[in-house]
Order: sequence, then C-alpha cells, then structure tokens
Amino acid sequence: MNDWLIPDWPAPAGVQACVTTRAGGVSLAPFDSLNLGDHVDDSPAAVAENRRRLTDHFSIAPAWLQQVHGIDVVHADPSQVARADASWTATPGIACTSMTADCLPVLFCDRAGTRVAAAHAGWRGLAAGVLEATLDSLAVAPDQVLVWLGPAIGPTAFEVGPEVREAFVRQMPEAQQAFVPSANAGKFMADIYLLARLRLAARGVTAVYGGGFCTVSDPRFFSYRRSPRTGRFASLIWLAH
Repeated sequence: MNDWLIPDWPAPAGVQACVTTRAGGVSLAPFDSLNLGDHVDDSPAAVAENRRRLTDHFSIAPAWLQQVHGIDVVHADPSQVARADASWTATPGIACTSMTADCLPVLFCDRAGTRVAAAHAGWRGLAAGVLEATLDSLAVAPDQVLVWLGPAIGPTAFEVGPEVREAFVRQMPEAQQAFVPSANAGKFMADIYLLARLRLAARGVTAVYGGGFCTVSDPRFFSYRRSPRTGRFASLIWLAH
C-alpha cells in the first residue's frame, strides 16, 4: 500500500482519490498480489480479501462495475454491480471505481467538490464517447470540471490497426496527431492520453491532469498486453465523509 498512487492535481478539499498497484494483497501469481478483478480466474477468496483491504484502508464503499467497453454511466451504488463503464456520485464515502490493466482510467470532479465520477476508457469506449457521457452525468459547466488521467498503456506500447485510427479521425480530424506509423507496416502507435485530452477539450474541458504512465513498461501495474493472464488494479475517487 506504500506505493499506491495519490493523484497530483488541484482537486478541491474533500475530494480524495487513489490508484492501487500490484502490491499489498494476497493473490498468488500471476495475479500477485493486489488483484481486484473478480473476472480473471483468480481465487474468489483472494479477491474478496484484497477488496476488503482496500475498503478498510480508506473506510470507503467502492461501487464496482461490470465493465463492457461501452458508454453507460450509472449512479454509483455499492450494493450492486452495474453493467456500465462509468459511475458518478454526490454521496460522501461512496467511491466511483474503474478497474484496468492497460485501458485508461479517468477521474472527474467539479471545482466545488460536490460530485465525482470515474470512467473506464479502452479505445472502443473512448471512441464511442464514454468520457462525454461521464461529463454529462456530472451536470456542471465544462469549465467547472477537473479531470485526472490514470495509468494506461503508453504511446510507445500501444500498437493498433488502421481501423482504430479511422474510428477517431472520422469523428475528429485533429485526432491524427495521436497516431504515428509503427515499425510494422500498416500499423500505428496510438497515444490514448492525447486522444482523451482532445475529446475532453472538444467539450470545453481543459483542466486535465495526469497521464504520462505506461502500464506495459511499469511493473507496478497489471498489464494485459504484457501478460494476458493477469489481474486488475483500481482507480477510485470519492468525497470525504
């Protein structure tokens, strides 16, 4: 737990956030050790203990989601596991939660510190509009929103096919700058952080922080591209009690 990340951003007092790492849990290899995903064939008992440790450490109630690479945003509810890729809350102590292992976790809050949200953005969800849908759920003016981009696959590791580039450029020509030709013919290296910033900027949100991580090269994090049989870490945001 000593190496968990605390986002460095100018969030208002009362908004708290954390990104877990692989450390601090009980799961055995290849899920060692703080795997929080209950859908990766890890021991259910280990996942439950890992989640308990997280919950107890911060005295929060995480709202876990069944993430499906879509754009549905739900009101965070720790009593059920909604099929969605983002959640929001205005209730202190409930943590909006995004589980990832290369996809982009995105945390949101308003400048007044009255509501928070978390989104899971793989390239499909990003192209489909999950960040825009999450912004809509906050129901505040774009200039009143702060965003933090958590650990995801970096631009030197994210090789994609032309269909991925086309999915973004078709909607937003300036997205071309987020793709550079790969060493492999016909492929591109994609910058998911830049894509997120461009889409947020298009909605008037420019107070965007974070980025600069790479889950593939940083062993602190689970990475599906590095090892398909792996765990999930969590990015959480909540209002203090």
